[in-house]
Amino acid sequence: MTRILVIKLASLGDVVQAFGPFAAIRAHHPEAEITLLTTRPYAELARRSGWFDRVWEDGRPDWTDLPAVWRLARRLRGERFDRVYDLQTSSRSSRYRWFVGGRADWSGIAAGASHPHANPARDLMHTVERQREQLEMAGITRFPAPDMGFMDADISGFGLPDRFALLVPGASPGRPAKRWPAERYAVLAAGLDLPVAIIGGPAEREIAQAILASASAAVDLTGRTSFAEIGAVARRAAFAIGNDTGPAHLVAAAGCPTLALFGEDSDPALCAPRGPRVAVLRHLPLASLGVEEVRMALLGLRAG
Repeated sequence: MTRILVIKLASLGDVVQAFGPFAAIRAHHPEAEITLLTTRPYAELARRSGWFDRVWEDGRPDWTDLPAVWRLARRLRGERFDRVYDLQTSSRSSRYRWFVGGRADWSGIAAGASHPHANPARDLMHTVERQREQLEMAGITRFPAPDMGFMDADISGFGLPDRFALLVPGASPGRPAKRWPAERYAVLAAGLDLPVAIIGGPAEREIAQAILASASAAVDLTGRTSFAEIGAVARRAAFAIGNDTGPAHLVAAAGCPTLALFGEDSDPALCAPRGPRVAVLRHLPLASLGVEEVRMALLGLRAG
């Protein structure tokens, strides 16, 4: 049996944008045993997907934790993989080629890779196109749309109304310029023709409270949802508005019509969410983007 290793360590948005490559690898190797090397936050999501036979969640040990690094190196070497698709393509994941050993074909950017992604402009490509080209250079030519049916869960306990919009007002705590101000989300929510649900991690609860102060019918789901539950909420929402953050990528991929707000801290040409219906609104700086401009972009999204 052919033994395949796929490497994708983080982050949530990047993992979501690898759904297409994951599906393509499985379609190209239908009889192979495929192992995903990832990290703990994304392991359950990967297991639910059906694209992998095994999911390992110990993919990013601290380099100073020598016993953990040694365990990973020994595990990778011992599996005797036939081919590796490195979709992380970082300096870390490239070093793993030495752990795996030289017998395996390698798709990525590691020195000596048998199937290098040899495009000098790769860093100027959107993540989705970059990964697709990488796989094409490794011989994969069929890219079926990923089946997103696994992104579902029982959300009957959330008390959601029959019709609602979804807000994703958070972003990485270390990148505040990626956040549209909470008070503007609140004004937007108060003026919509349907109630909103707010998703995010526990750190977004304060933002949710600011929105609830203006839109009392809102449902605060911050800190309450798994990735699968985010997908389930997104599949039932009329539309979504969010910043450039992992949950917004998940919402868009699940099929929810999504308006993604971008500022100066990230470039939508390289990393905008992808899905059946996604619109991008970029304003520099994001903090000065007006509510009316967002309303107009929403009208266009909903009309489409």
